[in-house]
Amino acid sequence: MNLVERVRQTAIEQPEKHAYHFLGSDTTYGEFEQHVGRFASALQGLGVNKGDHVALILANTPHFLISLYATMRIGATAIPINPMYTPDEISYIIKNGDVKTVIALDLLLPLVEIGITALPQVEKYIICETTPDIGEKFAELSAAAKQKACLFSQLLAKTTKVVDPVDVHDDDVAIILYTSGTTGHPKGAMLTHRNLYSNARDVGKFLLMTPEDRVIATLPVFHVFALTVVVNAPLLLGAKVLIAPRFSPSEIYDLAASQKATVFAGVPTMYNFLYQFDGNVENFSNLRVAISGGAPLPVQVLYDFEEKFNVRISEGYGLSEASPVTCFNPLDRERKAGSIGMSISNVENKVVDINGEEVPVGEVGELIVRGPNVMKGYYKMPEETANAIRDGWLYTGDLAKKDEEDYFYIVDRKKDMIIVGGYNVYPREVEEVLFSHPNVIEAAVVGFPDQNLGEAVRAYVVLKDKTMPESELREYCAKHIVKYKVPKEIELLDELPKNSTGKILRRTLKEIQKTI
Repeated sequence: MNLVERVRQTAIEQPEKHAYHFLGSDTTYGEFEQHVGRFASALQGLGVNKGDHVALILANTPHFLISLYATMRIGATAIPINPMYTPDEISYIIKNGDVKTVIALDLLLPLVEIGITALPQVEKYIICETTPDIGEKFAELSAAAKQKACLFSQLLAKTTKVVDPVDVHDDDVAIILYTSGTTGHPKGAMLTHRNLYSNARDVGKFLLMTPEDRVIATLPVFHVFALTVVVNAPLLLGAKVLIAPRFSPSEIYDLAASQKATVFAGVPTMYNFLYQFDGNVENFSNLRVAISGGAPLPVQVLYDFEEKFNVRISEGYGLSEASPVTCFNPLDRERKAGSIGMSISNVENKVVDINGEEVPVGEVGELIVRGPNVMKGYYKMPEETANAIRDGWLYTGDLAKKDEEDYFYIVDRKKDMIIVGGYNVYPREVEEVLFSHPNVIEAAVVGFPDQNLGEAVRAYVVLKDKTMPESELREYCAKHIVKYKVPKEIELLDELPKNSTGKILRRTLKEIQKTI
């Protein structure tokens, strides 16, 4: 069994049951199955075959659900990409991921023109309409671009054949998720059909999801947290996904009320905004559980939210390489504030020392994970794969400890990683951009506490010409990396602290920022 077959089974057994809601309109499982089957046929007609790679540069719309399941239906591999990424970031993933077909938002229509020369391996671009004037903009494309591009709606409209699912093996790669890399470039975590199905199944079981649940999907669906918890798990169980195009407290309040939402999943900043918003708490009266992940949830925010909305928050933990969930606070026993909870079904978590030996209860070590959810490896990176997966265990790089009741606690995140509003930012990636500026001599990036985002990015920079304003450097970064990675603060120094071997001392920089 895989996700495609399971959703198809629901469509056959309960074709009139609602699969998802979007902007006031409901789509049944029967209709969803038809859309997926026809779009899968259309993809085959464009030359997409089993094993080919398809990039999904999409946001929270039905286009994503249809494209994802159609791609998996024909045995191709989907590569979700954040549509907020810059052309540089997008083109790297497309090139590294050997992408053959791109399915993108109409806002990214200029990417087609850029891609003619920059991304010659891409054979087709399918543009998904979200704005009314897309027809006019599409007509303005060059002749060469039009040969490579087509509109999603027109492609679906002229396709009548519903293609049957292609036979796939459990170990076939269904999705490649690119995660921020410590080497300056993201790494593609290969997730198999078994990985995705097992994690969606086990998450749904752990959170006591049922076919009657109505799950708010306001987390970005291209992110692995949303992909499993608010898309795949509900669809696997025959529940209803409430697609929110963006996160807006007022709109989430309205959606929760109109659809009688039962499950909400978000990152800590979302909980803070919902708590602070002056709305009618009765809008959430049907909510039975709230799920938090992506970054540590401040204990005070947890208590405040639970008291105001009279609903329990289950905080968990995961990472892209584990599809992603490994732990959740259980719903049928004690919820421990500050804990990431217990191992979900079929997944083992263990805290080990530098030799891989399990440490005693209460002691800090590295968190490692084993289970059917652990990735196949990093795409085209055998050495990185061998370093991450040893003897069947995934080494997360996160420091953790466990208590006497098998609840886990994250003590520190990966060594230098910054969590900005639930998104991972690796300093090296930002530093690479800073170093590419001709006026930068040295640069180092660290995180600092931010009231709204949890953390923000601060850069310490040494310049050749010290008269250059910080704003110019910030604008330069914004051209090369997505907004949340751009340094919120830039401190100019005469030199960066280093050890005897010339290595920059980040710990010293973090001590410096405490005095700022």
